[in-house]
Amino acid sequence: MSKTIVVVGFGPGISTAVADRFGAEGFSVGLVARSEARLAAGVEALAARGVTATAVAADAADPASIRAALGRVREELGPISILHWNAFGGGEVGDLLAATPAAARGAFDVAVVGLIAAVQEALPELKAARDGAVLVTNGAFGEMTPTMDMLAVNLKAGGVALANAAKAKLVGLLAQRLRSEGVYVGEVTVAGAIKGTPTATADGIEPATVAERFWTLYQARDAVRARVG
Repeated sequence: MSKTIVVVGFGPGISTAVADRFGAEGFSVGLVARSEARLAAGVEALAARGVTATAVAADAADPASIRAALGRVREELGPISILHWNAFGGGEVGDLLAATPAAARGAFDVAVVGLIAAVQEALPELKAARDGAVLVTNGAFGEMTPTMDMLAVNLKAGGVALANAAKAKLVGLLAQRLRSEGVYVGEVTVAGAIKGTPTATADGIEPATVAERFWTLYQARDAVRARVG
């Protein structure tokens, strides 16, 4: 039986490249996102490459939804070997001082609450795999530097910055917590726009570069964090 990677937050760019990269290594691929049309296209593209894939529509901000989605992938493809969390949140909050309490709390729904629920759901399989992994995509707005703080404020990305910072801390906590269980946790922080996405620029980052960094982290399992851009 082949190993299975579940890509949560599937769409153009990094998640597509990760699905392609791990699929090329013989992994079956489960895709999770809200858009059924995007998921169907993703499965079709992977199948054309000879990769076994399935897709489940779900909301990464809803713990019950994401747990059910992972269960569906498990039924279709077997035990989960890798969880790739490519889902982002916090975009609804621009200016933090204009945010409602509910919106401020909601900035953490995907980055923290959803990710924890997903890890909890997949953990028995990740541990049983003996080389199980949680791979997390993050953005540079969460970095603790004055430059990134200024950019986040100027671009009205306060919610994204908070979500990314919280996600980075969660990655470190999970890495420490799960190391003794044989589950690797790694994060790639992307500093820049990704080619093939709505915010892409002519000199954007190639998504395949990020996917390759994830593959390297997964193989080596000796560093928690990497940065691209």
